[in-house]
Amino acid sequence: MPTIGNIDLGEFPLLLAPMEDVSDPPFRRLCKMHGADMLYSEFISSEGLIRDAIKSRQKLDIFDYERPVGIQIFGGDEEAMALSAKIVATVNPDLVDINFGCPVKKVVSKGAGAGVLKDIDLMVRLTKAVVNSTTLPVTVKTRLGWDEQSINIEEVAERLQDVGISALTIHARTRSQMYKGHSDWSYIAKVKNNPRMHIPIFGNGDIDSPEKALEYRNKYGIDGIMIGRAAIGYPWIFNEIKHYFATGELLPSPTIADRVEAAKNHLLWSVEWKGERQGVVEMRRHYANYFKGIPNFKEHRHKLVTLDASEEVVKALDNVLEVLGDKR
Repeated sequence: MPTIGNIDLGEFPLLLAPMEDVSDPPFRRLCKMHGADMLYSEFISSEGLIRDAIKSRQKLDIFDYERPVGIQIFGGDEEAMALSAKIVATVNPDLVDINFGCPVKKVVSKGAGAGVLKDIDLMVRLTKAVVNSTTLPVTVKTRLGWDEQSINIEEVAERLQDVGISALTIHARTRSQMYKGHSDWSYIAKVKNNPRMHIPIFGNGDIDSPEKALEYRNKYGIDGIMIGRAAIGYPWIFNEIKHYFATGELLPSPTIADRVEAAKNHLLWSVEWKGERQGVVEMRRHYANYFKGIPNFKEHRHKLVTLDASEEVVKALDNVLEVLGDKR
């Protein structure tokens, strides 16, 4: 049973991936409600935290009903990472996670995220700086390597464990693959099967169905799975996977009523957390995901993304249910 520090995550935890502009408190709350065992904040710039950037500070908001919850930081400077870990500790998360996997150019160009994959010594120094500056458990999320020619995850895993991390999540792609192409979990299995490794190893990449989750659990022997893009607009995936693990049966897919309820909750919690204007506007990117694959949704979507008041959006969502009925 995997534990991170003294956090007991149950037999085979399902973790919600930290996703920029997605994994905010309202979305995390929905995923928790639908079976996610461990949640992470959006990634936060260490430099932004230190210079008190409002957006970075807002990402530190966590709530007791989310626990266990980790705050993820990124950066390429040891001093800044150590100081930001201290700032993070003031809001009392359950752990600090370091992002060495984000492939986005604006992050990589600063020598952070997946940019650090080119320099393992720096990666180790940054990790050690964070571990030494906090009493919280420190975990890492990373990728297999920079590109096909430099896959170095086995060495990285050993060295990061040696400087004191409590768990490692591996996205089974290289940085050069971004989010495309095939994720190769055989490298994650190599790390997990390394007799030197004793911390929990979580796998990430391409898990989009209960069947695949079970296949990968059995085939690669990991301690848990982190789910990212498959949960966007579909928080039900966590409970669907758990049900399938327990019974071998698939739960029926969510009804229109389920989808409307999730979208309404997400909207109302967003407005509560971000304020009316920002909450309404930022929710617009989510409606297509909640109703993906539902026929005749297009005209409803157009309305949902043009209304400016949350009350009107709620009425429009109720109208989706009335018009489209209880299709799945």
